Amino acid sequence: MMRVLFVTAEATPFAQTGGLGEVCGSLPKALAQLGCEVRLLLPAYGSIKARYPALRRVRPLTAPGLPPDSALLALPLAPGLELWLVDAPALFDRPGGLYSDDAGREWHDNPLRFAAFAQAAAALAQAADWRPDVVHCHDWQTGLTPALLAGQSPRPATVFTIHNLAFRGLCDRATFEQLQLPRDWWDWQKLEFHGQCAFIKGGLVFADRLSTVSPGYAEEIKTADFGYGLDGLLRQRAGELQGILNGIDQTVWDPATDPHLRAPYHAGDLAGRAINKAAVQESFGLALRPEACLLGVVSRLTDQKGIDLLLAALRDPATADLQCAILGSGEPWLEDAVRALVADFPGRIGARFGYDTALSHLVYGGIDAFAMPSRFEPCGLSQFYSLRYGAVPVVRHTGGLADSVHEGPTGNGLVFHPPFVGDLLAALVRLKACWQDQTAWRALQARGMAQDFSWARSAEAYLALYRSRLPPEVPSHALTHA
Repeated sequence: MMRVLFVTAEATPFAQTGGLGEVCGSLPKALAQLGCEVRLLLPAYGSIKARYPALRRVRPLTAPGLPPDSALLALPLAPGLELWLVDAPALFDRPGGLYSDDAGREWHDNPLRFAAFAQAAAALAQAADWRPDVVHCHDWQTGLTPALLAGQSPRPATVFTIHNLAFRGLCDRATFEQLQLPRDWWDWQKLEFHGQCAFIKGGLVFADRLSTVSPGYAEEIKTADFGYGLDGLLRQRAGELQGILNGIDQTVWDPATDPHLRAPYHAGDLAGRAINKAAVQESFGLALRPEACLLGVVSRLTDQKGIDLLLAALRDPATADLQCAILGSGEPWLEDAVRALVADFPGRIGARFGYDTALSHLVYGGIDAFAMPSRFEPCGLSQFYSLRYGAVPVVRHTGGLADSVHEGPTGNGLVFHPPFVGDLLAALVRLKACWQDQTAWRALQARGMAQDFSWARSAEAYLALYRSRLPPEVPSHALTHA
């Protein structure tokens, strides 16, 4: 039985800000179902401790950067799966979000917080009572853990997964000096990055194996356009880098059993979608027009997501007969642009701001099509949800979207390539034409709903990656770029 210490800053349902949390909440369960013995390690945020009073204190924790009152908490979750929490109240038990305060300002001590978390993970990986075969770390918040383990012998193998390279975990030299790390790590071949320390380089440089969340993104991050200054390092480590497409928890995302829908349905009987569509139209203040093609968006409202492209396309007369329901929050200028569009097209465009789990499920279960015009998208999960629920995705050809959505006679959606308004508009016009041919539309829906995007497929790939790990020693590759 392979033992896996799964290290992440967030995992649903315990703590989540986005796709990282959804992946890290689902993949450990799938690994345990394959026979792995998994310990899911998270910071003990105050919100988790408040919701799970059954957590037990296992033992005190000692590691550089941890306050003296730190401890390991644990909670069994399923056969082969246990939740572990690094309880350091001064670092993690505070009001606000995981990385920022109630006003959205990043915690000034985030580098210290997550350096201490990485130190705790490294210490637990070396503990005598439960030693993992593999330590699987995720994104910059855990990047120091592979670096801390690299010099140990014996040690577990390390895997580092890149969920979004845009977030590199940067801090200045003065902060680096406070992290109690080896001074020689301030080096371009290790953690130094253009005069700053980049936590993510701890994983990229020192982990035995690297992965990212789709084959397409694995190729993109080796280019200057998507590599954020780390493309040279990733090209150097291309032999240890693998793209594995994310999955979804199909027990949570199942239109036949989803409690958030007004009416359940399945691929063999889509009648319930009409009831859900009317509920979405009502919730977003849209005209109750069953004949209209209803487009949906569930997204962070950011430049990355290409929402501005969609807003411009929806102002074009060619899309005048499309309705659109937008759920999300993000950059103030984009929220203002959405409000302006709603004001200009009442009854046709509707928006709700913030994140609402129940409403998001209803949106997927009631819209006819789903828009995801991302400028870049490491993997994306929303296209999987929309396909599962029979909402035809309209996506840009990038990252995981290019790997999972295809247009054509045997396709499952609509795809545009350059990130320009005109190209998205052309895809929406093709969408309308397909909507007019309901026979072709039902066939398109059926192909999407028949696909398997469960974690079982992806978990098998990760298990194979674990088994292919390098010998437990410091990687011997010679770095010539950083």
